[in-house]
Amino acid sequence: MPAVPQPPISAPQNFDEYCAQKAAPAGSSAYYALRQAPASRQPFLTALFALRRELEETVKNTSDPTVGRTKLAWWQKETAALAAGQPSHPVSHALARHSADIESEAPMLRTLVAGFEMDLDQARYLDFPNLARYIERVGGAFAGAVARATARQAQHADAWAAPLGNALMLAQFVQELGNDARHGRIYLPIDELQRFGVTAAEIVNRKYSPAFSELMRFQTNRAREALHTALAGIPAAERPTQRTLKAQAAMALALLDEIERDQYQVLHQRIALTPIRKLWIAWRAARKR
Repeated sequence: MPAVPQPPISAPQNFDEYCAQKAAPAGSSAYYALRQAPASRQPFLTALFALRRELEETVKNTSDPTVGRTKLAWWQKETAALAAGQPSHPVSHALARHSADIESEAPMLRTLVAGFEMDLDQARYLDFPNLARYIERVGGAFAGAVARATARQAQHADAWAAPLGNALMLAQFVQELGNDARHGRIYLPIDELQRFGVTAAEIVNRKYSPAFSELMRFQTNRAREALHTALAGIPAAERPTQRTLKAQAAMALALLDEIERDQYQVLHQRIALTPIRKLWIAWRAARKR
């Protein structure tokens, strides 16, 4: 199979701009969350978010699993090259430029790519423990890297940041259920669908029902409780350092409330907060002790 072309490499001064456009366009939740971080760390965090978006788009925008695996294999090589100080992609260049020790993040980089590789191997999960393996790779591991970027004691960040990253993934599954189904993936465990009497076909065909509402109430409550628990688990000394993660969590909680008020109508539309509301929520959450 011929090599899968990658995006052209921009001039060095455009690496940061590329990452900002990829990860945090104006008005997006990521835009407001990243703006809460210290100015000196925003470029690195934006590059991290851009990497995650690159991997996510690789999976979602590729209909042929073989092509998807080829692209992710390229990313595995690229993240190894990045850790070795030989980046070639704009996002990798930005990460290398803004990290004092990108080699130390090599395990996270491998875990993140491996997490998205799971999307090419399965589109459904039998139960929550199986889904948790995916969540921990694409959510928890990533949040650990975000936390380390600004933490006072980076070596301990994974213990309290990973649960928050996992909780953010649960909230994302609620918001993106309809969109994910259109891409052939349902991140709600099969045994939970069966428990509430909802079929995958009903989700794909955007069929609402009392049973679906009960299923989504359960999913929403679980995500909300996980977010509150994870936020409470951030050590007091680290709360001032974690403005980006706290802003993300606050916007996720507000969005879950909005989805609940809209009676879980997430199959045919993507419910979102307005930019001005995101700005206010992110600003307030970032400064909350």
